Amino acid sequence: MKTTGENRAEGFEITMDDVKNLIKKKDEIEEQIKAYHDVLEDQGVGVEGPLVDAEGYPRADVNLYTIRDARHNISCLQNDHKAIMVEIEEALHKLHAREKAKRERDEAESQEEPMEEQVTLPPPFARVDAVTYGSPASGAGLKVGDEVIEFGSVNTNNFQNLQNIAAVVQHSEGKPLRVAVIRDGQKVQMSLTPQRWSGRGLLGCNIVPVQQ
Repeated sequence: MKTTGENRAEGFEITMDDVKNLIKKKDEIEEQIKAYHDVLEDQGVGVEGPLVDAEGYPRADVNLYTIRDARHNISCLQNDHKAIMVEIEEALHKLHAREKAKRERDEAESQEEPMEEQVTLPPPFARVDAVTYGSPASGAGLKVGDEVIEFGSVNTNNFQNLQNIAAVVQHSEGKPLRVAVIRDGQKVQMSLTPQRWSGRGLLGCNIVPVQQ
């Protein structure tokens, strides 16, 4: 009997459909073996029953040709069954190995993505070291430890000192400012509107420069 493995081209990748086809062939072989066993049971001899009588003559009460043919076919089919079971086991092993490799590759890529994103972020020019609860800064989502890479028109390329940020704040009272920070290695964007509140200043936070 030729299994799919004998016809498979070298380098061909096993698929789940291939495994299903192998299992289908295995089931067909098992059905054929059972059918031949039924033939032997009908003859009353089974696989090992004697085909000669007590005196050594061929038994006349059974169909010798049918029995021998059934036993021969069972022997061949059992060999086919062993071979296809090995092929199924190998195919499943290859499938599982490939799935495991794909899973590991996907996990490695997912871990690399944030690292690549972090590398492309500009260096921060300032850091938030205090945020007052209930202030405009707190309401916008600014947190202590945030590293500022953009504050309105001020960014890493044009920042000189904190007066740059102070000027932007004074000229933007009541107007939303685009603020971008680095938090836990990720870029976080928010809209911050400088405005009067119950505390001091227009922001309610303290920003210090980052030493380059």
